[in-house]
Formats: sequence, structure tokens, C-alpha cells
Amino acid sequence: MCADVIVAEDDEKQAELVRRYLEREGHAVRIVGDGLAALDAVRHQEPDLLVLDVMMPRADGLDVVRVLRSENRELPVLMLTARSTEDDLLLGLDLGADDYMTKPYSPRELMARVRTLLRRTRRTASPEPVAEDPVLCVGALVVDPARHQVSVGGAAVECTPGEFRILAALAAGPDRVFSRQRLLEELHGFDRYISARTVDVHVMNLRKKIERAPRRPERLLTVFGVGYKLTDPAKAAPRA
Repeated sequence: MCADVIVAEDDEKQAELVRRYLEREGHAVRIVGDGLAALDAVRHQEPDLLVLDVMMPRADGLDVVRVLRSENRELPVLMLTARSTEDDLLLGLDLGADDYMTKPYSPRELMARVRTLLRRTRRTASPEPVAEDPVLCVGALVVDPARHQVSVGGAAVECTPGEFRILAALAAGPDRVFSRQRLLEELHGFDRYISARTVDVHVMNLRKKIERAPRRPERLLTVFGVGYKLTDPAKAAPRA
């Protein structure tokens, strides 16, 4: 699976190491050394993947992700950082990064993460027609996986890639309870750098977007001690 990859890393030795491993797997690699150069490269090159360091000159990695998602660019982003606190990791994911690795990291594990992201999110042209994923409807909530679109009552809802994956998983099994670990696997696979709190952050943000009263959710419900489920409030039994 060959891909066009941009590596945004201001540490030349680190960037060269990542380049060698990526090229060994057959990928075409372009190195840039700051955040503004990363934005310019993505806009002109339309890569399949962005490997993005957080601490960079001119614009840091978090700002780069924020701008790319505001432009509705859905390319997968794998962030690299020396920051290891959970809040930093969650902030990157909340802004729309697809995966996160803390330094120092194993280059072999980095390549495994790259392969996983490309399998999940790389947009490739197929020589044969491919059946689109069915549109998922849970009451007035509609999730269209093929077009990466969400709406509630006909009104479009903008979701980050992480939020979309959680919502699509829940919508595929309405009224089924998903554990936090199960939803975390849907997001990133087994990841020793982040915790199930990542799911809670995405759920909190989703409620702000799809619920009339986020603090009193009717669609995206917590099943205490277990996880979350998505339901149609119109079918819920009347409350006493």
C-alpha cells in the first residue's frame, strides 16, 4: 500500500529516521520543518497521510490540525509529541488528530500505526464498483459513512474524524451498549498512550452537537458502569 506522506518535523535527525522507515515500505515522503510549511504542503500536494510533530516553529502541530479540520480536510493525521500528559493527548484528538504517539517511540510501532491509518482512511480509486456503506438512521439522526456526513432533523452536524467514528459505530447498533474500550478500539486500536477518557471527551462533544440539552441527553446515553448507547428518543418510554 504505497502512499504520499508528508512528515512535518523540525528535528532533522528524527525526520530522516521517519523518512527512511516510510520509504522502506514504499511510500513517497516529503519533509517540512515548520507548521506553516506543513499547511502549504497539504494544500498543494493533497497527501494520503500527515505525520505531524506537535512542537514546531511558526505554527505548532495543534494549530495545524485545527486549521486543516476547519478547512474540512479529512486526511489522516498521526501526531508525534514529547508531551505525555493525558490532557495534551486528548486535546490533539479533540482537534481532529487520528492517532497520537509520544516520544521516544519505536519506529516499527510507528509504521504499524501508519499502516492502520492508511487501511482505515486512505481514499483510493478502485477499478471495480464498491458498494457504499448504508446510511445509518436512528430516529432523526442520520449518519452517512460513505459521505462522512451527519445530520439531525435535516440540519448538518460537523464532526471531527474521531467523533464520526464513535457515532457511526453507535448508529450501526442502535440501543446496543458499547463499552468505552470497544469504542476506543474503534478509534485507535489498542493504544497504550491514552485512556478510555478519550471516548468520554468525544461523547461530551458529540452531545453538544446532537442533543437539544447536552446535560440531559436523550440520544447518546450513558449506561453507568458499562459504556454508551445511541437511541431514538421518540421511541423512549414516557418518563413518570
